[in-house]
This record gives sequence, structure tokens and C-alpha cells, in this order.
Amino acid sequence: MKKEFDFFNDHSEQYLEMAFCSDYFETLSAPDGYGRNTGDCGDTVEIFLCVNRDRVSEISFRIDGCINTRACANTIAHMVKGKTTGHAWGLTPQDIINYLQTLPQDSHHCAELACGALYRALANFKTNIREPWKKNYIFR
Repeated sequence: MKKEFDFFNDHSEQYLEMAFCSDYFETLSAPDGYGRNTGDCGDTVEIFLCVNRDRVSEISFRIDGCINTRACANTIAHMVKGKTTGHAWGLTPQDIINYLQTLPQDSHHCAELACGALYRALANFKTNIREPWKKNYIFR
């Protein structure tokens, strides 16, 4: 007989912490980079970055999605804050999956979704360096 899944006892400590953390769940008012990604499942992740001397000084996110997507977005914020933009570009969905340890197999796309939003925020940051006037139109 197959054991019934017990959410709190069968998930890793890292997964539970990232699934319920609210430290990064906000909108930054004047981000240097913004990225939004919507998956085939309908979940949406928005990432906001502030960068100072090529380090991510602030990061936040908003999601419209499931708890697995929230855990992945929190993991990105946890892994990227204070690091260089080069380090952030190197973050992969597999890094998120490995950190969380118990992200369900059928939710690995949540890590891809969150990483996609991060990459878009980083690309937007690069664009805003080359063309600073565009930063004024991030949310338009």
C-alpha cells in the first residue's frame, strides 16, 4: 500500500522555508530591471531587480500561481541577492530544483518559469544601462 503524501513531513526544510517565506514578496517602486514570464500552466512570475556596482542589491517578486512557483521564486531571490549579475545569469532551473530537494517532478516547470522571469529582468537591466530613458517605461 502506497503511503499518503504528508506535505509538512515529506518536504525538505528548504522547500518549506521557500514556500512560505514572504520576505521578497513585494513590488520595488523603481527597479533597474523587470522581468515577467507566464508559463503554459497559467502561472506568472514577475521579478524586480535593483543593481548597485554589478551586484543585485534588492530583488523582489510577485506571482500569480501555485505554492511550487512561490517556492521557486523565493529560491531565486535567496540565491541572487547580494551576488553579481554574472552569478545571477548562471543560475539554472536545476540549481533551484537541487536547492529545494523535494520540488515535485511534475512542478519542475515552475523552476523554469521563475528562471525565465529572472533572465528577462537581467536582460531588461542591461537594456536600461544602454538606453536609460527606457527605465521610465518599465510598467507601461
